[in-house]
Amino acid sequence: MALFQLTARLQPGKGENLRTQYSAFSRNPLSSPPAYARFAGAPLKIHKICNPWRSPTGSLPALRTKDEGSCSQPSQIIIQLRKQKYNADFDLSAKEGADMLAFISLLEERLLPALIYALWIDPKNYVEVTRRWHGENMSFPLNFFQPGRMQNRQLERLRLIRGNSSLEAGEEAEKELYHDALECLNLLSQRLGSNKFFFGDSPSSLDAYVFGHLAPLIKIRLPNCQLQQNLKNLDNLNTFCCNILSLYFPSESKEGVNRPMSSTQQGSDFDNEPYKRRKQLLSVLVAVAAMLSYALFTGIVAIEHVQEGEPIGPASLRGPSHEEEED
Repeated sequence: MALFQLTARLQPGKGENLRTQYSAFSRNPLSSPPAYARFAGAPLKIHKICNPWRSPTGSLPALRTKDEGSCSQPSQIIIQLRKQKYNADFDLSAKEGADMLAFISLLEERLLPALIYALWIDPKNYVEVTRRWHGENMSFPLNFFQPGRMQNRQLERLRLIRGNSSLEAGEEAEKELYHDALECLNLLSQRLGSNKFFFGDSPSSLDAYVFGHLAPLIKIRLPNCQLQQNLKNLDNLNTFCCNILSLYFPSESKEGVNRPMSSTQQGSDFDNEPYKRRKQLLSVLVAVAAMLSYALFTGIVAIEHVQEGEPIGPASLRGPSHEEEED
């Protein structure tokens, strides 16, 4: 089995802080399957790619198996892992299984919309974090329009979850979404208590889903997100995520969350090196096109159509003649 997941594309010797800041996008709500696979001990071959179109399903994460083909929905990936007899929930009782399903539904209805809003809809967070991260990790020219298309899809997804076709970014929507998310966080904190995992000493599907939703809020430094502060006040949930990072993602846990942002990070979207080169190239192309258009429209350069058989010479491309026509 092979799992395709999102990762940052970094130049040698560059982008260390960017990876610390933004690599948590590879552990967003859609990355619950990688956590579940670690919990169940599934022997997956991980393919870390920065372009979703290169995955078998066109989205990330994606699971490819020899017998069942490919799938991308988190629930489908977990089902496929269970079919391969990698089950992290086999020790749960019937009551615990029912509680697990109830909390997963609560996550998708209350916490997930707030997370989508914080990462994709909030204007400041989208411009300074989400669009910039995806733009830097997509090839030219996809990086100029693909993040916007992804934002539109996430907005439609949020509207569908909330049942509001006119939902837009604003103080009222933010207040409502964050209020529901805070209630969900409080319920999760109460259920977890002082336990290491939600159901005993072994992680389950619920632990994978909760970790997948909370990791971005802990790892990504968002400029405008009250929900992050609310999560910081719940110590047991923070400890829960840190334990999973250290036990199952040790390489990620070594990356400092509170590392100071570099001057490159603090700049605008076009202050970093990749954007700067692309902007310079586009400026040159636009300037050349403008000069050629001006030359054609003003007659400085004229293009003549040559009939077949007529010799082609320098006169076929020439400037306007200053000779007077004969009567």
